[in-house]
Amino acid sequence: MNNKWIKCFLPSLALIASCNGTVRKEKEQSAININKESIEVSPNIIVILADDAGYIDFGFMGSEDLKTPNIDKIANRGVKFTDAHVSSTVCAPSRAGLITGKYQQRFGFEANGTGGLGLSDDVETIADVFKENGYNTYALGKWHLGGDNSDHPNQRGFNEFYGFLAGSRSYFPIENPSKDVMLQHNGDRVVFDGYMTDILGDQSVKYVEESGDKPFFMYLSYNAVHTPMHAKKEDLEKFKNHPRKELAAMTWSLDENVGKLVSKLEALGELENTLIYFLSDNGGAHNNQSKAGRLKGWKGNEFEGGHRVPFVISWPKVLSKGESFDGLTSSLDIFVTSLAAANIEKPKDLDLDGINLLPFLKNEKYGDPHDQLFWKKLENSAARVGDYKIINLDDYGSVMYNLSDDIGETKDLSKIDPDKFKKLLGVYNNWKIGLMSPLWSEGKEWMDVTYHIHKQLMENKEVNYKSIWDNGFKERPANERH
Repeated sequence: MNNKWIKCFLPSLALIASCNGTVRKEKEQSAININKESIEVSPNIIVILADDAGYIDFGFMGSEDLKTPNIDKIANRGVKFTDAHVSSTVCAPSRAGLITGKYQQRFGFEANGTGGLGLSDDVETIADVFKENGYNTYALGKWHLGGDNSDHPNQRGFNEFYGFLAGSRSYFPIENPSKDVMLQHNGDRVVFDGYMTDILGDQSVKYVEESGDKPFFMYLSYNAVHTPMHAKKEDLEKFKNHPRKELAAMTWSLDENVGKLVSKLEALGELENTLIYFLSDNGGAHNNQSKAGRLKGWKGNEFEGGHRVPFVISWPKVLSKGESFDGLTSSLDIFVTSLAAANIEKPKDLDLDGINLLPFLKNEKYGDPHDQLFWKKLENSAARVGDYKIINLDDYGSVMYNLSDDIGETKDLSKIDPDKFKKLLGVYNNWKIGLMSPLWSEGKEWMDVTYHIHKQLMENKEVNYKSIWDNGFKERPANERH
């Protein structure tokens, strides 16, 4: 047995499980039980982040056509969250929220891209804290949080960075890559043969081996299944008759490489005491063949399809297996939960917006970890309070939905229940007071596209175009602009 592990025994807790294994928010209907054995020493912690994955595009989320046996095993070993969200509907701000544990709008990181600025220099990351507390810290894959030296992962708490700085790139080698898209190791270009998802998977295994007896924090940020829709020939052949051939092949490779990592952890005797998170950085994109099931919208807009994501936590030595949790949760919770798991005291000057999820997974607390969540990207925003949600569009108006009986967000209740609507607007406006003005925008054309999409979806109408390159794209009339 690895000498990092020193076992201790906790009093057993009763398992109060519903017949279908679903964890209910009410105390009398059960939550997650705890294994009798727990760990006295620090766990390894891994955040596996998929890119632009559709809400139902994994086996554990109900997909029948995309095969994800290894990711499903993580879900079966842990807890599946049914009402989990990221803090933004697009890549870069979502990652900024996850890695800092606070709403990224608090430090001006609101729009997609990095505006040539990236993360504020005074913002502390989860890697900073774990590095200061004796962990090896590894970042792999897509960074997308800034290209300046001060934004480089090695300057933001990571001992090792093996990935690329940009938001997307080819999955295959590029002959003369720019600094932003080149595969690099701590700033030095890595020349590789093969397929990016495999390269990142192999390196994740290598870092586990190299960490030895020292606990590690790993941020494994795959660019799969973001466009371009590149897949290996053998995987395309495997799914040659599949209606979503490219996505099926890319997802299969992602799953294979997650499996490599889990197999290595198991072979080294590390799996039981490794806390693994798996989630997507936002909803599925309109252009990568993804599916959102009953959810409305997609990446880039404030409907559920833009920010409700697949989310799993697995920690076999501590959490029970094969359960579901339906409380309102956020990717912001990863920072706080990880600190609690590692028994690291939060720095006194560090303000975090997340909630420690472990008490909810140990039957020590019941209900929703969050009673409210917020989203804002330039002209469009949303607030969730309990089961109710409002979506706002500047210079247009707002709508309100009750998600408990309208998950598809089709029935606007703003005029039917004006008191509730007014309350939610007030909650949102109070939250907005503490934000910094956005430090950059997404450009007029893309903002016009986003405006059109929100307006059409708020009116339950067909969207005429989804990008600036679509046929039919037209600029917003001047009288509809600030």
